[in-house]
Amino acid sequence: MPGPYRELLSVPGARPFVAAGFVGRMSMSMVGIGIVLLVSAVTGSYGIAGSVTATLSLSYAVGAPLSARYADRYGQRRVLLPLVLANTASFTVLIAFALAGMPAWTLFPAAAAAGLTQVSLGAWVRARWSHLLRDSPTRLHTAFSFESVVDESIFVTGPLVVTALATGVHPAAGIGAAAACTLVGCLAFAAQRGTEPPPRPRLPGVRGGVFRNPGVVVITPVFLALGMVFGAIDVSGVAFAQEKGHKALAGVLLGCYALGSGAAALWYGARRWRRPLARRFLVGLGLLTAGLVPPVLVGNLWLMMAVVFFSGLAISPTIIPGYGLVERLVPQHQLTEGLALVSTSVGVGVAAGSSLSGRVVDAYGGHAAFLVPLGSAVAAALIGLAGSRALSKRELSSRSIAE
Repeated sequence: MPGPYRELLSVPGARPFVAAGFVGRMSMSMVGIGIVLLVSAVTGSYGIAGSVTATLSLSYAVGAPLSARYADRYGQRRVLLPLVLANTASFTVLIAFALAGMPAWTLFPAAAAAGLTQVSLGAWVRARWSHLLRDSPTRLHTAFSFESVVDESIFVTGPLVVTALATGVHPAAGIGAAAACTLVGCLAFAAQRGTEPPPRPRLPGVRGGVFRNPGVVVITPVFLALGMVFGAIDVSGVAFAQEKGHKALAGVLLGCYALGSGAAALWYGARRWRRPLARRFLVGLGLLTAGLVPPVLVGNLWLMMAVVFFSGLAISPTIIPGYGLVERLVPQHQLTEGLALVSTSVGVGVAAGSSLSGRVVDAYGGHAAFLVPLGSAVAAALIGLAGSRALSKRELSSRSIAE
């Protein structure tokens, strides 16, 4: 492990909460697929399965920023313990209803409850890093890079695990394992009291959430568009591999994309950067857009694997400064809420990108669907450029206040 990361994990208390956070957020890459595999197996309908998954995703997008706001206000442990118990109960009810053959409509309130009680644990982990490294911006940059590597590893391994369990063991095994990861990881995370950020009650005269922050108003739709890129790439990659007669290699194709992002995150986090975060964020958006042009032009599956690896190299150098900007622009008493908001924006974007790309696949084929992630990246870059002045001004003002 490179020196900066070894030094990072030597921070007192870091290893336990990093390990707990990894286990607890494994489910973020497992829940959607697990529900589809379970519900489609017991109902025979992918339409119902997709609708149940969409219900959970939309509920999660509403609930995660709210739970993060309360974590900022009252403390992570105090909020997380009852929330994760409610989440486990909700998933248990969902699984029980599905296996008992209950009417399809009963699955929707259970999925909504599971989504509302699902936390954006990655945001909570990043908030801990911000607390521990508040006096060391360089090491905080490394920490956010490290967390991007963790996210990529989760999105590579999670779908493989849940699919193997649901198809090889029992249709409910995949979603059951995801819920168990959430429970075990969150309980272990809550137990790490020494690294927990102190509660930050709402300041007198301060009203509303993080959307009153102009920087967040710019970053949130950018992250939503980036989520559309990721969701569309998944669907387009699977459809493209199937068109070429190698559907079994779809996972390898998507893994090359994630591998490129993970490699870039390791490199990016080990460097010391002097350029402002806002400028790095905009450069990343430009490189990400440029990197998504070649997949539209390539028609060979084996060449596509190499192409998407290089396309993935721009993901982490975009996401990492994006999270860094949130950490810089959002007041400390709203930090977890701000980080959770952009994380859930990505989730909503993934759902939208998957749906849009699926429609394009049905109408024009898998290769044409690579236009969807390209168009989404263009939208993200244009929004970022339109709000660049606001981001730069906010970053400079927050830096001067910190100094």
